[in-house]
Amino acid sequence: MLSADLVILAAIAYVGLLFALAFVSDARARKGDGALLRSPLVYTLSISVYCTSWTFYGAVGTAARVGLEFLAIYLGPTLVFIGWWFVLRKLVRIGRVQRITSIADLLSSRYGKSSPLAVLVTLIAIVAVTPYIALQLKAITTSIQVVSAAAPSSGGPLRDLHEIQLAFGVAAMMALFTILFGTRNVDAKEQHHGVVAAIAFEAIVKLLALLAVGAFVVFGVSGGLDQIYLRAEQAGIDVFAQQQFGSRWIALLVLSATAVLCLPRQFQITVVENANENHLRTASWAFPGYLLLASLFTLPIALYGLTELPGGSNPDMFVLTIPMASGQTGLALFAFIGGFSSATSMIIVASIALSIMISNHILLPLALRQSRTIDLSGDQGIARLLLKTRRLSIAGILLLGFLYFWMTTGSDALAPIGLISFAGVAQFLPAMLAALYWREATAKGALAGILGGFLIWAWTMFLPSFESASPGVAKLLQTGPWGIAYLQPQALFGLTGLDPLVHSVFWSLFVNTALLTVVSLATRQSVRERIQSTQFVDVFRHPAGLESTLIGRSATTSDLFFIAERVLGWERARELFAAATESERFTVGQSEVLPGFIGQLERELAGSIGAASAHILLSKVVSGTDMSLEEFMTIADEAQQVIEYSHELERTSEALRQTAQQLQHANTLLQELHQQKDDFLSQISHEVRTPMTAIRSFSEILLDDKDLTPAQHDRFTSIIQEESKRLTLLLDEILDISALEHGESDWDNRPTDPDEAIEHALEVCEGLAHQRGIQVRVGTRVAGARINADVNRLCQVLINILSNAVKYNNAADPVIQVDSSIAGDRYRIEVADNGPGIPPEIRASLFHKFVRGRHDPSAPSISSGRGLGLNISQTIVTKMGGELELVDGPLAGACFRLSFPLLTSQGSPDAHS
Repeated sequence: MLSADLVILAAIAYVGLLFALAFVSDARARKGDGALLRSPLVYTLSISVYCTSWTFYGAVGTAARVGLEFLAIYLGPTLVFIGWWFVLRKLVRIGRVQRITSIADLLSSRYGKSSPLAVLVTLIAIVAVTPYIALQLKAITTSIQVVSAAAPSSGGPLRDLHEIQLAFGVAAMMALFTILFGTRNVDAKEQHHGVVAAIAFEAIVKLLALLAVGAFVVFGVSGGLDQIYLRAEQAGIDVFAQQQFGSRWIALLVLSATAVLCLPRQFQITVVENANENHLRTASWAFPGYLLLASLFTLPIALYGLTELPGGSNPDMFVLTIPMASGQTGLALFAFIGGFSSATSMIIVASIALSIMISNHILLPLALRQSRTIDLSGDQGIARLLLKTRRLSIAGILLLGFLYFWMTTGSDALAPIGLISFAGVAQFLPAMLAALYWREATAKGALAGILGGFLIWAWTMFLPSFESASPGVAKLLQTGPWGIAYLQPQALFGLTGLDPLVHSVFWSLFVNTALLTVVSLATRQSVRERIQSTQFVDVFRHPAGLESTLIGRSATTSDLFFIAERVLGWERARELFAAATESERFTVGQSEVLPGFIGQLERELAGSIGAASAHILLSKVVSGTDMSLEEFMTIADEAQQVIEYSHELERTSEALRQTAQQLQHANTLLQELHQQKDDFLSQISHEVRTPMTAIRSFSEILLDDKDLTPAQHDRFTSIIQEESKRLTLLLDEILDISALEHGESDWDNRPTDPDEAIEHALEVCEGLAHQRGIQVRVGTRVAGARINADVNRLCQVLINILSNAVKYNNAADPVIQVDSSIAGDRYRIEVADNGPGIPPEIRASLFHKFVRGRHDPSAPSISSGRGLGLNISQTIVTKMGGELELVDGPLAGACFRLSFPLLTSQGSPDAHS
């Protein structure tokens, strides 16, 4: 049977296993054999530190109490990682370029390396994360108590430990582990390979434990999902009916999405521990997949526990109590280890992240100001101080978590405690987004916004968490301070009727964002703020080091080496200065270095002690120019303007290039149109002059020559009549072309049987063909087809093509063949002859105006081609949605093909024939 002694000893053994794993991983990494440790798989698994005991135990408890609300805690991070390209990618790039060590360092660095802002963010992070650490301690002690209560007869020295004693023991054990493997080096940007490996291993353990319990419930004891839901329905439990997707859901989504960005432990793993930006691509789908698996059995476990376990059972412990109730000792122990892993991974990473913030932004600046009384000399003197302060900070952080646990022991549910922390760190979000995307945001605006939001959160959410432990707090919640109901923590400014969580999130983020915006607009940025804002907002366009270039700073080599040696150690400092000598940033023996190297050294120091502390430290040995603040501002403005003008010139140049190409194309078209106009006028004048000349000549003969015989008189009159007809036809065709091209002609496209148009055209041209002795053969015909056409215009086209075939066919045995067919969804008409065909040199321009495909000298004058018929025919066919083209036909001469879209029975083009 599972006993308290067994689970405590198992927990100690598990921590020993983590020690061994961390030790081996650190050793392999130091030997350069750490490829797996730097892989996207380990990176993604370490991000699952998001899944704490709240996820392992509390998600089932939430599902049992309020239904599907637990899903919102998973959906927020899922959305953030799916959209990694917009925020996470930029955060990771900035973290690498600026050598960011924490979220406090990020905000401090962006807002002019503001030390007060870094201190404020650090203090808020400590206050906000303390309840979360207490939650982990509560989950561990509660699980041990559950085991102890289930086996009251099992003896042992550990069974009678009080929960306070248990919590203190767990906190002490976690402090020891974190100190040993989280403070082995001072470079915060150097990955903690041992810790990350342990966290990745714990991610696998807690996921397997959850899946094992879930599979046992669904497939082992319940009889399947259908039986679980059937029993829940019979018991009157409907998780879907009790769920309200309203303002609380929105608040939970916002908080969970914010937490995965702003929780110090998440920032530490996602940004600081990131070894390769491309790992985000893998995490963007793998981490949401991990969350999906973690939540897979949450609802079935909750429903089974509600229906099968005794009344009054703690829903937060269903994952542990169900295997115990079923006599599955091994599974219950595995579930305990899974919950223990969830809690310890959070405690370890959160303690490391907070200790870095405390040492870099609070303790080290204080030590630097008291450098006369504190010994910082010697190799890595500052580094040794940092390690000591971080170790003390870890112990202090876990002590605060323990004290909060002690003071709030009356709280039963795990989820509310976690939401307190989520809402606390959410106060960093407005300043973080402004740091990434709003160039004009100022340090004063960020300070005002974060402080205002924090005070509202502390009043409306953090303080009420002590209600069960303090009668004074309970009374304050009911009446407000001094009886002022307007200031009640959960009905602030008279806003009542809201869920306490929604109420706090709304007011805190509203005040935070409003103050950030208003104060930023009302204040001016310092020179350093402007430079840093450019490097953050435009991180993908601007390299680091702009500050040292714009602000003239100088220092001697010996002073800089003195600082570097005390932070980085003699060996690392020597390597850094040797590399600078090779790149000609300065030469050996040179008294002063170039400003660019000062910026590089500052970023290197920032990787160990943070941007604000690095700036403070270097300011002791670096001297600036005598330029005024306004001159600095002018330089920065001019530099930024040059950059912006450069980008604007690039855009303008590209626009001008495109415009020039368009103008060149338009000019080419105009030249072609001009040439076409000249050709058209030349052809028109020629075509009009020829019949007019004949008419004038024969008219003069008739007028002047009185000796003409009657036969001559009739012949000349006939010629005048024929040329007049020719001229009239020419003008009619020109007018027809104009009407077709400008859409001025009456048009009536309607469903038509093209076979009728073919028959009519054959009848019209039958006499002309018989007169020339030409045989007209009707080949394959398709009856009943329907196309959308103007039947009169279709007849006009067919008559023109058939008459051309008759006129120009001078073969010994002339033949014309007419076929119709269906090809796919097209109806085709082909008119072929065995005449001389179309010369190859004019086939490409055959359908242009005044182009004659062939000429028959024996044809009468009226039949001489004007070169407009085919152009008109092609225009008509195009307006009917068809095509007219010259193709290879069945006979030796020319073959013209007309093709049109077929209509379906509903009168629309057939796409499936």
